[in-house]
Amino acid sequence: QKKRRAATARRQHLKSAMLQLAATEIEKEAAAKEVEKQNYLAEHCPPLSLPGSMQELQDLCKKLHAKIEAVDEERYDTEVKLQKTTKELEDLSQKLFDLRGKFKRPPLRRVRMSADAMLRALLGSKHKVCMDLRANLKQVKKEDTEKEKDLRDVGDWRKNIEEKSGMEGRKKMFEAGE
Repeated sequence: QKKRRAATARRQHLKSAMLQLAATEIEKEAAAKEVEKQNYLAEHCPPLSLPGSMQELQDLCKKLHAKIEAVDEERYDTEVKLQKTTKELEDLSQKLFDLRGKFKRPPLRRVRMSADAMLRALLGSKHKVCMDLRANLKQVKKEDTEKEKDLRDVGDWRKNIEEKSGMEGRKKMFEAGE
């Protein structure tokens, strides 16, 4: 038990040391990201100097609008490239699954839908016929089988036992068996 306690204490110590190292690494990464962000902003966004006259102010606004349009076009282009690459990745992964012979099942959801709702979803507003599936079924009367008749004829179980009790009942059973 001493060894177990020592092992658990050592494990706890190692775990806490690892957590402390991870926390310091996270803090360092956050500081590095902040410095990188400041450098990027200083490089791409020069400090704003507002001119005094109205004409210079309008020229500045036009320049800013041109920069905004350029950035918007660049953002749109990168989004389109990203969508294309994700689509290509999905296609390639599907081809890979096909080549391996393993097919990925799509996640299916169970949907409760009546026949009318299903036809309405498939056909749209054209669907006007009501699908009452039970309306066209035949009416079938239940016929009495011989077993059910025998069970009804037997009646009360006490009477049946009384009839079979004694020598007379055994005689009847013996005669019925022949």
